[in-house]
Amino acid sequence: MGNRPKFFRKSVEVAVVSLTMIFLSIGISAQENFRVMFYNVENLFDTKDDPLKDDDEFLPDGKFRWTGRKYWKKLKNITRVITAVGGMHSPALVGLCEVENDSVVFDLTARSPLRAQKYDYIVTDSPDERGIDVALLYQRDQFKLLEKNEYRISFSDPATGPSRNILHAVGQLVNGDTLDVFVCHFPSRSGGQLASEPARKDAALLLRNKTDSLFCCRGQAHIVIMGDFNDHPNDKSLSCVLEAQMLSDEPNERELYNLFYHRIKETGFGTYKFRGQWEVLDQFIVSGNLLSKNASVFLKNNEATVFKADFLLEEDKKGKKRPYRTYMGPVYKGGFSDHLPVFIDLIIK
Repeated sequence: MGNRPKFFRKSVEVAVVSLTMIFLSIGISAQENFRVMFYNVENLFDTKDDPLKDDDEFLPDGKFRWTGRKYWKKLKNITRVITAVGGMHSPALVGLCEVENDSVVFDLTARSPLRAQKYDYIVTDSPDERGIDVALLYQRDQFKLLEKNEYRISFSDPATGPSRNILHAVGQLVNGDTLDVFVCHFPSRSGGQLASEPARKDAALLLRNKTDSLFCCRGQAHIVIMGDFNDHPNDKSLSCVLEAQMLSDEPNERELYNLFYHRIKETGFGTYKFRGQWEVLDQFIVSGNLLSKNASVFLKNNEATVFKADFLLEEDKKGKKRPYRTYMGPVYKGGFSDHLPVFIDLIIK
């Protein structure tokens, strides 16, 4: 273009710069912020008697005088939390535990103020004696559900009572990648941490077997595990049996990493308060490839967050903060939950 006028060469240069900026903006917009949250909602029961389950405490004439007014307030409270965690956008996925059945999740997604956010959902049908289940809410335009499974835990001690099934959802993301999501509510510490530990080890072994199968059958397994594990990241069920490791500078794509492991000794850090001490029971665990920014799907800032908004907290008798729960013993408080929600953000290229 040596013989072209200067203004022509200048016009071409401007056009090239403009096209470059357009392509860069397209590349940036192709990265979707995909928020995933988990929340133990603390006894989301309906007001109807299930003769096959031990739900008598949460009936209008039961111990907690669980009325329709309290039930619908509870649904509004959960909506407020999910909306607040989402910020400007609804979370793409919401894992829930301590939901009684399909009916309460239907009311939450279709008959409470959350209906405006247009969630679909799946829920387990667990053998838990109280009827407690886990659920996953999902935005269909961000997560196309391909498959749903639930896994019943077989306990090494036959005397161990039935527990919550592990929920496994397989979905397709907007870039065509597959995401495997597990929602868990491990057996409780009823009877003491050590006495009940074998049951959580059994749950962790089942979960590890399922993730190992995914590592074998998928070229790159994008795995997100979330739940209330009733154990801390360094307890044996998670660190030894599930083998969920501390974050690494060089993660192995065929290993699992607990996003809160490195924070367990932080003062005041946790999701649940027991006898005045914060505990880290609600966690996110991910496959190693989600920790690489070169992957087509990766974890933003390689971190998980405890959502600790002021409205979710109240002061105890010592002036310390604790979760503002629905009940404190038999006393109705009208709050949210005894657990705090947690969330992560995925970047989808």
